[in-house]
Amino acid sequence: MTLGEKLSKLRKENNITQEQLADALGVSRQSVSKWESDSAYPETEKLIRISAMFQCSLDYLLKEEVSESAGGPAPTSTVRRVSRDDAARFLAAKAQTAWPTAIATLLCIISPICLLLLGAISEKPGSHFYENTAVGVGMTVLIFLIGCAVVIFIFTGKRTDAFQYLEHETFETEYGVCEWVRERMEQFRPVYTRYNAAGVLLCILSVVPLFAGIIVQEDNDFLMIEMLCLLLAVVGTGVLLLVRAGTVWSGFQQLLQEGDYTQARKAQASVLRTVSVVYWLLATAAFLTWGFIIKFSTVGSWSSAAIIWPVAGVLFPAVLVVCKLFTQRK
Repeated sequence: MTLGEKLSKLRKENNITQEQLADALGVSRQSVSKWESDSAYPETEKLIRISAMFQCSLDYLLKEEVSESAGGPAPTSTVRRVSRDDAARFLAAKAQTAWPTAIATLLCIISPICLLLLGAISEKPGSHFYENTAVGVGMTVLIFLIGCAVVIFIFTGKRTDAFQYLEHETFETEYGVCEWVRERMEQFRPVYTRYNAAGVLLCILSVVPLFAGIIVQEDNDFLMIEMLCLLLAVVGTGVLLLVRAGTVWSGFQQLLQEGDYTQARKAQASVLRTVSVVYWLLATAAFLTWGFIIKFSTVGSWSSAAIIWPVAGVLFPAVLVVCKLFTQRK
């Protein structure tokens, strides 16, 4: 391995970004990038500091090959290596699955809308739409939309199954791959910023219809249900944009092992995924249980159980923060 390859390997094994290494050595990130691409070489003083930082010998850094007795890592490694072709195929797969994944997420978010609207219609005075029919049709649509989302998730997951190790394992990239990926990442950055800004704005503005309904309504439960459905639709659109951009962006981060895909965060990821799945399954179970209890107790209306969704949405980030803190302490 060259000096640049060894420096890149040591940095990644110690979960240090180029920016962090540059700060520790008092140089720019571009200098570290040039060292790792072997287009420039660090000064002797910097080499000594690198040797001390990573606890390896200067012989290991400077010689093309070195035995274990020289104080460096073993010359052979079982760590998987990612070529430029591998990186290109992975990024192409992420780009192809970005919109389907985003649409599947949108379907999950808007799936209760039909149930809420039909339930509210059935409770309007003079309505000929019976509550049992409303619940049956609404639940059918909800299950159908979630089923479609699950199928999409399965098919999109199959597209990236071969690259699961990028998300869970430590790996190395071949010479020049990181620089190529970073160039692609910078080209996509303006798109990522626009989608993120629009998605966050929609999520923030989604509560406006609900507040407007609270202000103008005069014992009009149907209006409140309409506003809640509009909230879900706007939130779903915002999340659609966030997921689309985030799916592509996460591909770059996985290859560079940055952001949410450093070694420390990879360890957290499996915990957070499990917590997320369990959390929303419990929220759905709570919604259905509450709705059926209200229906058979003849107190209140099925649609009143919809308060579960905004409450669950507000609490979800707090649950993730608590889980992150817990895993970090562990």
